[in-house]
Amino acid sequence: MFVDPDDAIARAPGALGTAVALALRQEPSPGTIYGVRLASTPNYAESLATIATLPVQLVVIAGASLSSGTPAESIVKLADHVKGPFADGLERMGVAMLAKGDTDPAVITGTLSTDRMVYVAHKSDEDVAAAVAGTIGGYEPHVSLLLKKVNGVDSDPFTAGELVKLNGSENNDAGPAGHNVNWLVNPALIPGEGIYLGEGYTGASGLTDKKYIDIVRTLDDITYRLKASLIATIGDLRMTRTGLRALTGEMEAVLEPLRRTEVIDDYEVVVPILALLDKPQPTQVDKDLIKAARDARLAESLVRITYAGAIHRLTIKLTFE
Repeated sequence: MFVDPDDAIARAPGALGTAVALALRQEPSPGTIYGVRLASTPNYAESLATIATLPVQLVVIAGASLSSGTPAESIVKLADHVKGPFADGLERMGVAMLAKGDTDPAVITGTLSTDRMVYVAHKSDEDVAAAVAGTIGGYEPHVSLLLKKVNGVDSDPFTAGELVKLNGSENNDAGPAGHNVNWLVNPALIPGEGIYLGEGYTGASGLTDKKYIDIVRTLDDITYRLKASLIATIGDLRMTRTGLRALTGEMEAVLEPLRRTEVIDDYEVVVPILALLDKPQPTQVDKDLIKAARDARLAESLVRITYAGAIHRLTIKLTFE
């Protein structure tokens, strides 16, 4: 476990210590990082299995990168690892970098295409994946990663053509395109020099996948909060109106502060069996469903969350009259 970049370099010289130090030097910092040494002949699956029970949010393989053609074994194993399954509260994401100067997103296919991975294109000699993981880990889950500063790395700019290849073409009437890969950029409109994340995409490509990093992290965070809050109700609350209303209240006590602080825009908690119990004149079918739920001692609950993400594109049209 590391909390100081100089200590990481001293205790784990080489790629591991450099990667840990780079992640810890981000502002804000992720705080705590675990380091796992690989054998001289790495067994990535075995090494990743050793961290399956650690409370980590992001996983990086130091110095590993993707290049066009056959995906690197290390990154494939990382993608397999972060897909889980994990125990409650241990869900995580992986971060990987393309090879220096590579702008072909076509390598993100098959098992690599998942919203549990984050990919970054760059023109740097540093471990960009470690730096970006530190950047992500320093922010609250709901914060968009677009234009967040990445410290400790230099990266030459991408050309307009390279950016179109990485992201796809866009117009003023549509949102971000995206090909599952982020990139590093030094925006001209931000004062001073610095390297920033050019987007906040996950490695997802499916229509039902989560496109942005903050969506995945926020969902993980809220899921854990709900489960941690409700664990005390199991074996205590009863399958009655009073018990199920108390269950609803427990969930609302978790969600309402998030709504007030605008982490989420809105929410709705539905307990179907409670709706049946509240009916003034339940039908025989309703009574049978209530009995079945009580016999099984199973109370299903549905939580709908409305999440309003940050602005990622802004179109300004000026009219002079």
